[in-house]
Amino acid sequence: MTDTFLVYGGTGGIGSEVARQLSSTGKKVHLVAREAGPLEALARELKASFTIGDVGDPGVIAAATADAIAAGEGALSGLVYAIGTINLKPFTRLNEADFLRDFTVNALWPALAIQAALPGLQLAENGAGIVLFSTVAVAQGFPAHASVAMAKGAVEGLTLALAAELAPKIRVNCIAPSLTRTKLAGRLVANAVTADAIAEMHALKRLGTGKDIAPLAALLASGEGGWITGQIIGVDGGRSSLRPKG
Repeated sequence: MTDTFLVYGGTGGIGSEVARQLSSTGKKVHLVAREAGPLEALARELKASFTIGDVGDPGVIAAATADAIAAGEGALSGLVYAIGTINLKPFTRLNEADFLRDFTVNALWPALAIQAALPGLQLAENGAGIVLFSTVAVAQGFPAHASVAMAKGAVEGLTLALAAELAPKIRVNCIAPSLTRTKLAGRLVANAVTADAIAEMHALKRLGTGKDIAPLAALLASGEGGWITGQIIGVDGGRSSLRPKG
């Protein structure tokens, strides 16, 4: 069997860096993303296998899982779900479709992806690691974040429940970033004045990047994080716990 890690959102700002980090330590990755061009390019770069498709399309999770398990010669060493939404609206402007979309993408789909992957994860010789993503907005509380914070709060609950249920063979952890410079956050960071103002709210006075998050995600997914489970870990420039100097 080969150490193989299934990375959903493999071409995103965080997912691609996690895949690179895992690959740089000699691990095999299987990438899942919906944009064929970027996915094929990254797969060539990392010598990775891949599945093209939207996780919400029927059959994509099953196909991605089967492809990844085949690449791992029957087992999966880890799963990283790096797909999400940033839907920021005042509470009074949110509708049922907003709430359902945010919950589905952030909480339901990773739950279904983990269910599908369990047979492969349970066969990992040295245990397997699952990494999910929340947001600093769950712990901190920001205006206009009701829908995404509610959905990501469900992710944190899922992390703890699965960490208890799947131990000792499978570890489950969650990273809660603050705003990072990714394509998903493009609308928020496109304006330099706005981006700088948000950066000033952090003790470290800058926004995060995928490269800030990838090392921890790779550690939690792999055997190097073998005694860490059931944790919600902030990678947030201090936003969740520190008040920057005025």
